[in-house]
Amino acid sequence: MLSEFMSGFGLFIGYYIIAVLLLLIIRAYLKPPKELFRKLLHMTCVSSVLVLLYAFDTWYLAMYTVIVFALVLYPVIAYTERFPKVMEILIQRKKGEIKLSLLIVFFMMAVLIAIFWGLMGEQWKFIVIVSVMAWGFGDAAAALVGKAFGRHPINHRWVEGTKTREGTIAMYFVSAIAILICLMIYTSMPWYLCLSGAFLVAPICAIVELVSRNGMDTITVPLATAFPIFSLMILFSLMGV
Repeated sequence: MLSEFMSGFGLFIGYYIIAVLLLLIIRAYLKPPKELFRKLLHMTCVSSVLVLLYAFDTWYLAMYTVIVFALVLYPVIAYTERFPKVMEILIQRKKGEIKLSLLIVFFMMAVLIAIFWGLMGEQWKFIVIVSVMAWGFGDAAAALVGKAFGRHPINHRWVEGTKTREGTIAMYFVSAIAILICLMIYTSMPWYLCLSGAFLVAPICAIVELVSRNGMDTITVPLATAFPIFSLMILFSLMGV
């Protein structure tokens, strides 16, 4: 068990080392726009859930790994904040943003692993991937499309900041595509049921992202994706699919 933990933890750290180095090379040579680079960092974090689910055979070791990694990373980033030029590379909008965001992301992954792998059983752990990917890709699309093409702001007391219709529509379609692809890969359902599930759950993703405040969509959107997907899988199973 200790060897599995050390091996998986090493793979998880190795993934981040390689990913960050690649991103730094991209930033140095391709010089992508700041918002695009932020979302590349975002997607690096999102994709790490695949390492967690494939590097471990035991759910609680995967959960411990992401918790330990977060607890180790938090003081490292807190110390790094003393060097503004280094944090400038990470495009931090305000002090404490990145370390808090990472804590929330890893906490969200730990909760999903505990529920849909630990509590529900290994056959349901694909829901962790589906929900994280739906949030990750959808949120990135909403931000990039909203900032680049957003012309119709959504003014509502439940909506925080300057979110746009264009960004929300992008969130809907991209999260639907992410859900569809994941369901087709990780389940044996026919494509039309995967498609139906994707377009039934994606509106929930978009609405929850729209009304979430203070960056809490990192938790609310994956959970709002996971439980409807789980419910649909149960329903399709009862229908004999």
